[in-house]
Amino acid sequence: MKKNVFILLLLLTVKMAKADEGMWLPYLLGQQVYNDMVKKGLKLSKEQLYSINKASLKDAIIIFGGGCTGEIVSNEGLIFTNHHCGYGAIASASTVEHNYLKNGFYALNKQQEIPAPELSVQFLVKVEDVTKQVEEVLKGTSGMDRLQKQQQITGEIAAKAMEGTGYEAKVMPMFKGNQYLLFVYERYKDIRLVGTPPESIGKFGGDTDNWEWPRHTGDFSIFRVYTDKNGKPAAYAADNVPLKPKHFLPISIKGVKENDYAMIYGYPGGTNRYESSFGVKLKTEVENPSIVNLRDVRLKAMFEQMKKDPAVKLSLASSYAGIANYWKFFDGETKQLLKHHVLEQKKQEEAAFEKWAQGKPEYENIFKDYEQIYKEWSPYAKHRQYINEGIFGSPLAAFAASLQGVEKALVQPGGSKDAITQAVMAADKARTSFMEGENKPSDQKILAATCRMFYTDIPKDQQPIGFYDAFKNKFGSLDEENTYRLWAAGVMANTIILNDAKWKAFVENPDAVTLQNDPAFAYASAFVKNYVSKYMPLYNQFTIKNGDLGRIYQKGLLEMEPNKKWYPDANFSMRLSYGQVKPYSPRDGIYADYVCTMKGVMEKYVPGDYEFDLPENYAALYEKKDFGPYKDARKNDVVVCFITTNDITGGNSGSPVLNANGELIGLAFDGNYEALSHKIQFDKDYNRTICVDVRYVLWCIDKLGGAKNIINELKIVK
Repeated sequence: MKKNVFILLLLLTVKMAKADEGMWLPYLLGQQVYNDMVKKGLKLSKEQLYSINKASLKDAIIIFGGGCTGEIVSNEGLIFTNHHCGYGAIASASTVEHNYLKNGFYALNKQQEIPAPELSVQFLVKVEDVTKQVEEVLKGTSGMDRLQKQQQITGEIAAKAMEGTGYEAKVMPMFKGNQYLLFVYERYKDIRLVGTPPESIGKFGGDTDNWEWPRHTGDFSIFRVYTDKNGKPAAYAADNVPLKPKHFLPISIKGVKENDYAMIYGYPGGTNRYESSFGVKLKTEVENPSIVNLRDVRLKAMFEQMKKDPAVKLSLASSYAGIANYWKFFDGETKQLLKHHVLEQKKQEEAAFEKWAQGKPEYENIFKDYEQIYKEWSPYAKHRQYINEGIFGSPLAAFAASLQGVEKALVQPGGSKDAITQAVMAADKARTSFMEGENKPSDQKILAATCRMFYTDIPKDQQPIGFYDAFKNKFGSLDEENTYRLWAAGVMANTIILNDAKWKAFVENPDAVTLQNDPAFAYASAFVKNYVSKYMPLYNQFTIKNGDLGRIYQKGLLEMEPNKKWYPDANFSMRLSYGQVKPYSPRDGIYADYVCTMKGVMEKYVPGDYEFDLPENYAALYEKKDFGPYKDARKNDVVVCFITTNDITGGNSGSPVLNANGELIGLAFDGNYEALSHKIQFDKDYNRTICVDVRYVLWCIDKLGGAKNIINELKIVK
């Protein structure tokens, strides 16, 4: 055991093969990695990057909300993050009369800042390696036994770390379960909206420019952390005070130039760089195409309604943005994995591993076992996607499915009245939230389309027994689109879920027959019960076996190439990546500069367009060249965005892009289309991170927004 831990720690310190690939753990930053960072230009010490006892860069980096990164940029707890990370909170604060999403908003004093009760932020307190403690319990285990024991021991370690602290803690596996680290966080819940550009700035380019370079999007928003009067985390209160952070980021407006050092801190959500060839094949042939097709249907139905009514656009904005973002990602990921022959590369790597593994019992049959488990699961993989992205793609069907708990309480033999009451009250509360965001016209189209797609695309022997037969007898031919339209209209018209009076009557006198006869519940229930009883056990079995094989394969890789530079997959733990500001050539004859400017914004500008419109005063300010101190001397313009070679992924949205002195130069918000294979395989030639230049952020706040008070709060390095 000690030997294994030593090997893993050693692997984190040896020289890397590719300078810009890797999402490194600041806690375990090896000397050779640090030396390479210095060689590329870094001016900070290791202790300035990460320290437990002293203020360091890690103290300015936060988990923002549930899946983004933010950074503290003032000594009064001011937060910069992406516009799309704050999108939900901005939409929630908006009304048709005060449409901050459309028109933008800047608080000119702290009294104008708007509470965002749905948001919280977390600061990393410390990290500890607990591999030895975990491995002592897991030694010799596999499968469900290992998983259960892992959950138990990691839960115990986390609970002990939280005792008497008020902190939150969790143990996270690294290297697919060959190492375990304890992360301790402090959560703050009083977060307030301070500023946001108009959506025409924050989402400029919309879906058309998403994942594309050049990108001219001012993807930023501003919030603030508040504490009680003692500086401790607290729920919202009018007399709370701004956080006094351990560290905040100074902001450099000196600008970027080619080959400049760039470092990104944040919380990358997930990669699977050590995926097997079988996993890549399933993803490109089944999973991704299914997701893309199903999301396409949902987006078209939502967009049609959003164009008609500003209130509907506000209501659906956050949901639509999330669906659209990864619709294009999954489509691009598949194309890039195929274009760059990643499947073939994985097979070559596996062939080399098998050759090395001959005569090593622990490793020599890994890929035979992989082949078997994928053979057993693959016939049902599309079914799973069609449940999650298809059937549950309808908000009504997804909510109806959540009423399974109510049904269980109602039909449970000897079930208590209290249990029924609790289940119904929870459902009633959830319905209130559901109804606030429900758009019936778009949902009805989604319901019809996804029900039809399931019938068309999923093998008949996997479909719920009797459902489509009854459907046909009542509504007509299963090959006709109108059949599904009639059915969906009937569901929407007759479900108690969408009828306030009928729902109220059910809540006051709940009974199983009323619920089971409800058309929305009957529909969702038929598909859920079919999947849960027949296919979920197969998926769980596949997942457990795949996890065991992945852990053993990873262990073998570490042993096979002990001198290679390894890093653990991203898993929403704090990481840093480093690279350089660099142009690239995406295709033959095409050169992509490392910056784009406001000139490009004006070239794309289409008055009144859904994606390429601009605020009224934008063009006038540009024509006057009113750039203030934010002008780039080389371009004689304001740089909107720039690109770097850094390695990031989802979760890094809002991450600070730092120069060699640890000063903020931009916010990471996107990747480029040519490298959308990055979750599976990093591309050293094409990979670029798209960052909004902090000078454009400041120009939007100052010149476009008139919020000089925010500028005055920042520590600006000229």
